[in-house]
Amino acid sequence: MSAPIGFIRSNLDRFQEELFELLRIPSVSAKSEHDGDTRRTAQWLADALTKAGLKAEIHETPGHPIVVAEWRKAGPDAPTVLIYGHYDVQPVEPLELWSSPPFEPQVREGRIWGRGTADDKGQLFMHVKALEAYLADGHALPINVVVLLEGEEEVGSPNLVPFVKEHRDLLACDYVVISDSGMFAPGLPTLLFSLRGLAYFEVEVEGPATDLHSGAYGGAVPNPGLVLARMLDTLLDEQGRIAVEGFYDNVVDWDQETRDAIAALPWNREAFMKETGAEGLVGEEGYSTLERLWIRPSCDVNGILCGYTGQGAKTVLPSRAMAKVSFRLVPDQNPDRVEELFRAHMSKVAPPEVRVQVRALHGGRPWRASVGGKGFDAAGAALERAFHKKPVLTGEGGSIPIVVDFEEVLDAQALLVGFSLPGCNMHAPNEWLSVQNFQEGIEALAYLYEELAR
Repeated sequence: MSAPIGFIRSNLDRFQEELFELLRIPSVSAKSEHDGDTRRTAQWLADALTKAGLKAEIHETPGHPIVVAEWRKAGPDAPTVLIYGHYDVQPVEPLELWSSPPFEPQVREGRIWGRGTADDKGQLFMHVKALEAYLADGHALPINVVVLLEGEEEVGSPNLVPFVKEHRDLLACDYVVISDSGMFAPGLPTLLFSLRGLAYFEVEVEGPATDLHSGAYGGAVPNPGLVLARMLDTLLDEQGRIAVEGFYDNVVDWDQETRDAIAALPWNREAFMKETGAEGLVGEEGYSTLERLWIRPSCDVNGILCGYTGQGAKTVLPSRAMAKVSFRLVPDQNPDRVEELFRAHMSKVAPPEVRVQVRALHGGRPWRASVGGKGFDAAGAALERAFHKKPVLTGEGGSIPIVVDFEEVLDAQALLVGFSLPGCNMHAPNEWLSVQNFQEGIEALAYLYEELAR
């Protein structure tokens, strides 16, 4: 057993206690009342990285702080690895659906429960501990390391790309390692080959100047709720395709080899439906469920606000209705182009009796990996050493907008190695991380640093 692996195994209890400290800080980037908590989290991580043996610094941005830590003593011949993660978390509502308080982490059923366990505090913390394991007792890392942690990923990373461009010399690296994804199944380590992008909008329909009595005015004055519902219904056709003109113009078809590899994965329809609680599955005709999630675009209504929704009856004709609408994008779609198409579509389907506004909230480009090469081989070898099974290649339906920018600005290969599991409730109540994956994930990252240095 190597010294880093021995250190990890003998300090797991302490690692978990320290993770709990981090998870207790409610760093919700979307809510201004948590700005102080977000800053406190940045300082906590800077202190943890300093204790681990790195030189850490907090950089101010127009939003939440960015933490950068360095260790560059492996020499000019050793590769430099940029480790990226985000310390902000999603809002926790609805609170009543949590089995335990979201910011009071608990261990139950072999899982660590709490907001940020899987996305992404728990996973970035694994890197902190893997680095500490190498640097303990005056030892050295076999690679040069730069750690970059941001606090705005959950709100679209508005200040990260400018920071990366401004500090490209500081962040120069050979590989970017990101642990903000998951494994395909328990015990089955995973490398990502794709991420979907995002185009996220708010649509508002305005009718009368104020809410009206639905008896006195209903049937004569346009109802924004009904209008918005009809407009949203035009976004998908009967085949499950997005019915926005020009939407598929830049969608790249995937090769049959990739589709065959996806089909060969041990996916279980019944288990997937149990995980989601859905009564059935839908999607674009001609594609499997995994293909719909990973290599095809999608459209979702993320929220609707309209009229009276309190207890009992109030016969109101609402003056406005609002919906949040998101598109998940695939190569080579661009969120700016999708915004143009979506605005044109909403304008076309809106009746003249109402006023419609479309606001772009945030977006990110999709990513497709250059599979193979030394970096992928090293990541595969590290995962196999930790989990005793060859990793599989999978896609991811979610978005990490910065990945494309890292590769373009830093001219480095991105390696996405994650340790959450299906059903871990990212962005939902009762988020969790496997205790076993917490240990084996730290060991896998320690092996990865070694493999990348070979």
